[in-house]
Amino acid sequence: MTADGFDFSPGAQIPLSGAAGQTAATQALASAAYRDSEVNKLLDANSEWTVSEVKAPRFSLFEPNLGEAFSRAVQVRMLGGARGQLIQSFGIEPQTVVEHCLAANGIRKTRDTKLTIVMVVFGLLFLPGVLMWLTAFQIRRTLAGSQHKRAGVLGVILAIIAAGLVAFGMVKAPLHNIWWIYARVMLVAPVIGWFIAKQISERTAKDLRERWSALLSGGGLGAKVPEAVPRNPGETAAEQLRKNLEKLTAEQHSNIVFYAGPKGILGMGTRWGSWQLAEDLIPIDPGKEINPFRSWDVIKAIHDQLKLLERGPLHTGGFPTPSVRHWVVSAIGEGAKSVARGGSTEEEGFQVKGVELQRICNDQQFDSGDRHYLGVQFVLWDGQLVITMLITVTVLHKTLRIEVTGHALGPVHPLFTTKPSPKTKTVNKTVRFWETKSIPQPLVEPQEVVRLAVRAPFTWYPPLLDYLGGKLSLPEPFGLRHAWADKPWRHRFMADDALRAATPVLRVVHDAALRVLNDNGVDTDRFDKRSLALSGAVQDASPRKADLYDA
Repeated sequence: MTADGFDFSPGAQIPLSGAAGQTAATQALASAAYRDSEVNKLLDANSEWTVSEVKAPRFSLFEPNLGEAFSRAVQVRMLGGARGQLIQSFGIEPQTVVEHCLAANGIRKTRDTKLTIVMVVFGLLFLPGVLMWLTAFQIRRTLAGSQHKRAGVLGVILAIIAAGLVAFGMVKAPLHNIWWIYARVMLVAPVIGWFIAKQISERTAKDLRERWSALLSGGGLGAKVPEAVPRNPGETAAEQLRKNLEKLTAEQHSNIVFYAGPKGILGMGTRWGSWQLAEDLIPIDPGKEINPFRSWDVIKAIHDQLKLLERGPLHTGGFPTPSVRHWVVSAIGEGAKSVARGGSTEEEGFQVKGVELQRICNDQQFDSGDRHYLGVQFVLWDGQLVITMLITVTVLHKTLRIEVTGHALGPVHPLFTTKPSPKTKTVNKTVRFWETKSIPQPLVEPQEVVRLAVRAPFTWYPPLLDYLGGKLSLPEPFGLRHAWADKPWRHRFMADDALRAATPVLRVVHDAALRVLNDNGVDTDRFDKRSLALSGAVQDASPRKADLYDA
């Protein structure tokens, strides 16, 4: 049990406070670890913020499917010892997704162990025959593609020729020579091995599909990762994995975010609206000066009022309890491939706190350096919608500026919410030919059995498998949530929620700020008028690309 309350023991993670209601998006992304569809389908889920790539295989028989490529890429990127820093995944629990990737890899590793034994017994001992069969399957896969399309006339002709040669050899080969007997067996043994491999692959495919379906149904088994729990002081690998999971949690809770130009704040989405109140600080009494105060005083008052957003005069629902946090925003280039949280933030849990946070808020308002923002965040629709309103207060010369901006991150791509479709074949009934019936089909097709069996011995050294079969390259800077997020504006109710949140937040911010100004002897007449104008304008809020300046 770590200091932040996460238990790394085997079994399902119990959502902690603040994580409730974030299960849909989390489980949708976690389900990708168990999928058996084509890896190229993941490219359809690329968002406007990030683009994934798939490295082409050198031999298509070694090509991974979507679940294999996703699990491997996410595990290495988020737990690797030499990995770069991550973008926060708002609206989901990335540790849960990573644990499901580890669990899926564990299931496949158990299957591959059995398939490796089958390959040794029926493959290595009868290597010439296996190579002949693999050559035929490779030619077929090259002609038909990895999507199991028909190989065409040429593929059919090659299959007939190969079958004829095998049959001719079996009949005409003499029986008194041991090598001819071996030649017979070497053609049959791979077929027997294929049949055994098919049973193993079918059982594993059924298990993976059940987990995939259960996750999207809102339940399912928790991810079991026993290798992340050291059982004695000598298990350095388990201890390192536990520390990497703990580091992942610390980065997820970091209050340092990155502004990537027109791409907006990474992880929060692009800025769709901006409202600014800027007026001069004039004393209410011309014979006196205003009481000295700082930006932090205004921010603190706004912070306290935003904490009460869920309260209202009527019992008609309204806001859920929001997350109100202080954020430190660093500016990076639009095409930056990595991010870095400087200083000693890693030792301090990737957090900027206390005096340093106040210093950034009060002093770094102009020129280079990080900036301070106060954020109120709503995680809605079971984590599928993340609404973030950011507030910043600056004072330049005599002008006080209060800026409120809206950011919205939509649901994960529909690819991740599709359940496995049962493999069946519809045929006519024998007697009542005008009626049809569905016949269950094997989950693993013959070509897929060959692919799994060929890959199995190489899974013990993943870099070689990546070289032979290609791999999934994750977009950088990488964060699980924004990498495959859609815009919320295509969903009517999600768009309404994002637009409706702007008005009450803006008014609470202005009320709290004006109260501080009044308490410190500032003439708020101009501020009041400007606030009323903005209060009217925000009622007609519409999403736009506020980070694209037409200059």
